[in-house]
Amino acid sequence: MTHKYKSSATVIPVEQALGKVLAHDITEIRPGQFKGTAFKKGHIIRENDIAHLIRLGKQNIYILHIEPGELHEDDAAIKIADALAGPGIIYNDRPSEGKISLKSAHRGLLKVNVEALTELNLVPDISCSSRHNNVFVEEGEIIAATRAIPLIIDEDTVNKAAGIARAAGGIFSVKRLSQLQAGLIVTGNEVYNGLIEDKFAPIIRKKLRFFGCHLKDILFSTDDNDNIVRSIQELREKKLGLILVAGGMSVDPDDKSRTAIRDAGVEDIIYGTPVFPGAMFLYGRAGNVPVLGLPGCVLFHRTTVLDLVLPRILAGENITRRDAASMAHGGLCLGCEECRFPACPFGK
Repeated sequence: MTHKYKSSATVIPVEQALGKVLAHDITEIRPGQFKGTAFKKGHIIRENDIAHLIRLGKQNIYILHIEPGELHEDDAAIKIADALAGPGIIYNDRPSEGKISLKSAHRGLLKVNVEALTELNLVPDISCSSRHNNVFVEEGEIIAATRAIPLIIDEDTVNKAAGIARAAGGIFSVKRLSQLQAGLIVTGNEVYNGLIEDKFAPIIRKKLRFFGCHLKDILFSTDDNDNIVRSIQELREKKLGLILVAGGMSVDPDDKSRTAIRDAGVEDIIYGTPVFPGAMFLYGRAGNVPVLGLPGCVLFHRTTVLDLVLPRILAGENITRRDAASMAHGGLCLGCEECRFPACPFGK
């Protein structure tokens, strides 16, 4: 006996399916052993497939009857993925189990239009999930996945979802990072006079190297406003792409770095962030060159506010006061004994 399913598919008992063509992928799960596609859409059912399908719990299969104005889940997924993909996003146009994964075409900063993504998911029968906005991704990493929920979906529904994504210029994109030449100023009388060894430079060099940047110059300065100003001006004259000033960022009267940065002509200064560790971080610009004031927490914590903002700066973004304020949500590092960043809630 046959009956209609949503007027788009005929349901027939699996025992009567010999020679029929599967309308969709069928998944097989063997706990601890395998999860994947047992039968692909378009497979012609053979005699020995019947028992296999029954073992998978399939009592019936669907024979599609796609009417004008309707789309199969695979075709819907392709249409939505194409609209979602902005610059730096690639995808395979052969869905797996009705789903398409979007990937980064190159390493860089993932940008997600969160508002548009929310609007898209308000469209009935459409599903799209992604990684967090402003995270660093490597080439080929999955950044999002999408599908239509029903096997057959109204084409107008798909067009509405795709229209939201296209109006946003693509909901997902990946910005390439600039490989800048950087200069570092390490402040502190005790370091300048050789009483203690500098610990900032090795940490900063390692963080920059990860993104393909080179720490070209390292200067040491006493805790003196004029000396720090001269050091900043010296690095500016060398036409470096990034200047970092380490130490002296607290409100202690002996800490002069933040006032020296201002006196050196750095503008658009933002001092203080709702991120722990990193509350006394400073961001500003000397012309087109970002200037970062690094608090002492960079020495003692593997992951700080610097790790959140550095990829964005290398992607060419200016950090505004609103950007800094928005980092409050997710800006609390839990200080885990074993740091798992970026696979953790910090900065997300």
